[in-house]
Amino acid sequence: MYAMQDEAGAITLMIVSLWCLGSWPALFNLLERRGRVPMHTYLDYTFSNYSVALLFALTVGNIGPDTPQSPNFLKQLSQENGPSVAFGLAGGLALCLGNICLQYSLAFVGISLTEVVSASVAVVLGTTANYFLDDGLNRASILFPGVACFLVAVVLGSFCHASNVADMQTKIKAAEPLSQMLEDMKSPMKGSEEFTALLVNSSNNHEAYTEYHGDVKRVASSLNVLSSSHNSDCKSRKPEPLSKGVVANAEYLLNLESHRAIKVNGKSVVFGLGIALITGLCYAAFSPLFNVATNDQFHLLKPDREGRHIAIVAGLLCGVGNGFQFMGGQAAGYAAADAVQALPLVGTLWGVFLFKEYHGSSRKTYILLIGMLLMFLTAVVMLVASSMPRHGSETLT
Repeated sequence: MYAMQDEAGAITLMIVSLWCLGSWPALFNLLERRGRVPMHTYLDYTFSNYSVALLFALTVGNIGPDTPQSPNFLKQLSQENGPSVAFGLAGGLALCLGNICLQYSLAFVGISLTEVVSASVAVVLGTTANYFLDDGLNRASILFPGVACFLVAVVLGSFCHASNVADMQTKIKAAEPLSQMLEDMKSPMKGSEEFTALLVNSSNNHEAYTEYHGDVKRVASSLNVLSSSHNSDCKSRKPEPLSKGVVANAEYLLNLESHRAIKVNGKSVVFGLGIALITGLCYAAFSPLFNVATNDQFHLLKPDREGRHIAIVAGLLCGVGNGFQFMGGQAAGYAAADAVQALPLVGTLWGVFLFKEYHGSSRKTYILLIGMLLMFLTAVVMLVASSMPRHGSETLT
């Protein structure tokens, strides 16, 4: 079977794996927000993920030298390697349970916090286990400070999420009076000076109205004519103007809740964090179990060793990411390969630009978000820098 023998190549594979593993949960989140049943998404994802795993086995697993230390995949099918198969199955089971929990955690707390919590738990527990399973292969003086950076990122991510939730609640509460006005527009409003003053003086909301309520265009255009005559009267009782986009943000959140497959409005954030924690525990078990299945640290094998489209893309990304992660881990150490658990770096970018999770948030929220991302970036650099040649590698430099 093919084994990566170059440290630079191993690091490259881990970086590609980081982007793949950070991107596929975003596709899960996208489908859930569109209202697709999570079970249907997972079935499609599983099909493509299994296809990638089979592709890796039949290609990478069958090229390169066929040695007793690294036999080819087809040859291993006839070997008595039951314990390794059992550990591999256990790792796959842990991964599947983690992925199922991930779907619901994404709905309850968002992609940014879900990946922060799950990845950090996976690193703290999984990386520590891999370090000892590999007999201290990685540089502990660099590895564990990198793990500590993950913990700091969790704290910053939690505060960032709490701040963002508070911002969203503020937007919705601030938009409640205007939402009531929009409902009242269906009844005669010609004699209402208060309604006129509200729309004339809250000019920042004009775009939001015209964007979400086509019938407001007629009213708003007529108000442009009325504004000059009403402006002096309205100054004495001008309502406090709302920040730009408040109504649009509130409308977006309410519209999203009505379409998504998993209803989360009014649900406890702690419940979502609990699911994210379980996700992390499952992911933490996945990597060490795969490590044992690959390297047989407990010497359980005999000595001779003889013997549908977006969901599918998510599965492909996950499969490629996992494959590259373990190819890199075999060469540079599985603890270093856990650098790909910094996938919140990628996932948060999807959350910001695709799902607009922090759109219109406060300055405090953005500062916490940037701090969290910097800690993850530092952790990735430190985990990668801790890589060391695996015992028995021929040309790893």
